[in-house]
Amino acid sequence: MALFVMKFGGSSVGDTERMQRVARRVVEKQDEGNQVVVVVSAMGDTTDDLIDQAKLLSKEPPLREMDMLMTTGEQISISLLSIAIHAEGRKAVSFTGWQAGFRTDKEHSRARITDIQPQRVQAALDEGNIVVVAGFQGISEDGEITTFGRGGSDTTAVALAAAISADYCEIYTDVDGIYSTDPRIVKNARKLQEISYDEMLELANLGAAVLHPRAVEYAKHNQVRLVVRSSFNHNEGTVVKEEAKMEQGVVVSGIAYDKNVARISILGVSHIPGVLAQVFGTLAEAKIDVDIIVQSGVQDGKADFSFTVALTDRERALQVINGIRSSLPFDEVTSEDGLVKVSIVGAGMVSHPGVAAKMFDVISKEDVNIKMVSTSEIKVSCVIEGTKLNEVVKALHTAYGLDTESQVFVGGPQDRR
Repeated sequence: MALFVMKFGGSSVGDTERMQRVARRVVEKQDEGNQVVVVVSAMGDTTDDLIDQAKLLSKEPPLREMDMLMTTGEQISISLLSIAIHAEGRKAVSFTGWQAGFRTDKEHSRARITDIQPQRVQAALDEGNIVVVAGFQGISEDGEITTFGRGGSDTTAVALAAAISADYCEIYTDVDGIYSTDPRIVKNARKLQEISYDEMLELANLGAAVLHPRAVEYAKHNQVRLVVRSSFNHNEGTVVKEEAKMEQGVVVSGIAYDKNVARISILGVSHIPGVLAQVFGTLAEAKIDVDIIVQSGVQDGKADFSFTVALTDRERALQVINGIRSSLPFDEVTSEDGLVKVSIVGAGMVSHPGVAAKMFDVISKEDVNIKMVSTSEIKVSCVIEGTKLNEVVKALHTAYGLDTESQVFVGGPQDRR
């Protein structure tokens, strides 16, 4: 007997028909002689609909009340799925995040898990139940309901798998594994049989939406056996593990892109110690994540530097920068949108020189200028104008030998929660 945690995203339980399909899938897993815990997201567009309703009442609704509102979506899902499993003739019991033992810090809308006390989950399993747990939510030390933010159900599933020592954590979504790039752009993208935690973490951080970075971090830290597979078919998925087999001659495993990018440039800043610390310290206090940072040459005691933030954070970042102008004089601050970040990722890059040079050459042959570059041991990222994103991704995919025979891509927009 093995213990499985199975996570299903919002599109997988988007209506009663899909809910019944998931129930049958879960029962099949139990029929194979396994114990099963299921983690589910809110149905379909429920979360977005709830947000829209709140925004009709207030432009800035209190985060505490938003957490109270948002968790209702998952509670609907777990109760309906439990009912569907009962209709299949099996015992099932549903738990909210706090009933399942998730304890968090006090940060509403982006809470972090501090502890998991899964005794009720384990007891229900021991009684022969299929256990259905609400993703994305927990409770703080002072009894407040909290949510984990986007991707929170992935994190719930992986963290719970670690807490109950599950043999496998399967993430069911609308794609049947991790692909070398977005199959909606490259029709002959290859599905990877396996990928390392580090490569998956880079891809997730760089825009691949199949898994949330926090979930991958949790899986790596706790050595959770993670499998990504489709809820719409029974195809073998992709295994995320500590070390993945490298195909001979394949240096780059995947290509990711992120359209949520804006570049901010601060011009004419005094070149003195502490300037960067003040700028980026202030941005950090405002909870604004900064990605790539580039400083240009110094002239007449002044320097220019640029950095990228999420496009959704651009206006707030500009307000923060203009807010410190009195203590940090500068000539001008500008911003630019319409950008994308394209990245190549692969563990094989460590021992193969010239990987970045090839990327730069491929992009230049598409007549695209590179605005910013960032590298690590296993990735290279370039910020470019977004007008030729598809052409660049296709060209890179071919250049690094990732093309396969055309495959059918099953599914719609990827689950993000």
